[in-house]
Amino acid sequence: MNPTPERETEEEHRLRMQVLQSEMRAMTRAATERRGLVIVHTGDGKGKTTAAFGIVARMLAHGRRCAVVQFIKSTNDAVERLFRGPLLSWEHYGDGFTWDTQDRAGDIESCRAGWNAALAHLGSPDVDLVLLDELNVVLAFDYLPLDEVLAALKAKRADQHVIITGRGAKPGLVEAADLVTEMREIKHPFKSGVKAQVGIEL
Repeated sequence: MNPTPERETEEEHRLRMQVLQSEMRAMTRAATERRGLVIVHTGDGKGKTTAAFGIVARMLAHGRRCAVVQFIKSTNDAVERLFRGPLLSWEHYGDGFTWDTQDRAGDIESCRAGWNAALAHLGSPDVDLVLLDELNVVLAFDYLPLDEVLAALKAKRADQHVIITGRGAKPGLVEAADLVTEMREIKHPFKSGVKAQVGIEL
């Protein structure tokens, strides 16, 4: 029986780390392909869009051109002001939460306009990363056909990265993606009566 890390000796720890080092170096040597990724952030936990913005920030820091298309949400002025610059295109299509708009036809029309904008970025030779914020929600509500989205992802430029965020990612999208992360809610202050706050949610 292998000792637990808390109980192993220094020598046992050193030997275990040597095995791990060998495995990791072998995996690094085997990873030779470089291509654009389809990344999905989903789940009921907070942080899906925030994590995507982190990737956008990293891309911009490397001088890469990015496009953000936000569905459903009305705007995110604070983050947009932070990232504003010649390398970033930012558009939003929607009037806020669907339970506030209560206008399915209007929401679908906004999502279609957003998707047309997304298609222009996906077809651009200059855009290195496209963030489709809350597209999972759009697909979950059947505001856009999943097959149409999957076809566009398959046809995108080979070295272009795409991030798709939102709860309820459909199985077909999860299967097509290269990287899928699920944010799981364990505890949230809103359920204890704490309102959204500047710099945390807004």
